[in-house]
Amino acid sequence: MEIPVFTLDAFTNLTFKGNPAAVCPLQHELTDELYQKIAAEMNLSDTAFIIKLNHSDDFTTGSRFRLRWFTPTNEVNLCGHATLASAAVLFQHKRNVNPTLVFETKSGELSVIQCGERFIMDFPLNPPTKQDSNEFRDIIKAAVGNLPVQDVHLSSTTKKLMVRLADSCDRSVLTHLKVDSEAIMRCEKSGKVKGLILTMKGSPDSQPRYDFYSRFFSPWNGISEDPVTGSAHTVLGGYWATALGKKKMLAYQCSSRGGELELEVRDDGRINIAGQAVTVLQGTIIL
Repeated sequence: MEIPVFTLDAFTNLTFKGNPAAVCPLQHELTDELYQKIAAEMNLSDTAFIIKLNHSDDFTTGSRFRLRWFTPTNEVNLCGHATLASAAVLFQHKRNVNPTLVFETKSGELSVIQCGERFIMDFPLNPPTKQDSNEFRDIIKAAVGNLPVQDVHLSSTTKKLMVRLADSCDRSVLTHLKVDSEAIMRCEKSGKVKGLILTMKGSPDSQPRYDFYSRFFSPWNGISEDPVTGSAHTVLGGYWATALGKKKMLAYQCSSRGGELELEVRDDGRINIAGQAVTVLQGTIIL
């Protein structure tokens, strides 16, 4: 069996920046075991599998596909950068003729349109709820040490814990923070948390003008630090829209690779997440 595979850097227009995702367009479903083995072999934070829904469709003319995402250790319910990469493969490499692509996923239907060099994804919004920081004292301490914390929120639907650093902190504090992902995983075994978001308000004199910054860690899913995380911004978007009083925002995830996301929180309880993608590899998996 031969399976085509693409690797793209998502949420960036530069190679070796953003978040790399592997994308495999498939003629039919594979076994879950094989999906997991391929994802482990690719060893990226996520590998996406695009599956044709109808045998009569092809990747150029079809507008609806099934989409599944696997980390090196497990399947996940939502992945932003691998969805963006999947749309880029269909629009750019398969020359898909449709204005809108719809993916059937574990998080419902997700649509993507191409607008110039950007891809705009229609995602669910997962606004978090405020928590008592004492309940998560150990994981917060393991992640940020003695840095001042302004807010702690949890998205129960995505199991992402969001910790906002105080506005007195400079962006460099977040960028250079050394987080021991194994330590934070040891601190949280209740099952309430499967991802940790660290965030802070943007600087008014930054260029470009970012509304907020973040980093994301998910050792519970086999990902020490995810470079740029679309699903985390379904949580961050709701929080910062309220905190800043604005619906359109520009966000930067300041991992070592870094990536930029354009957000628009909508009145229908969803969020548009937009970004670019760059192809860095194209090949064939031989089984």
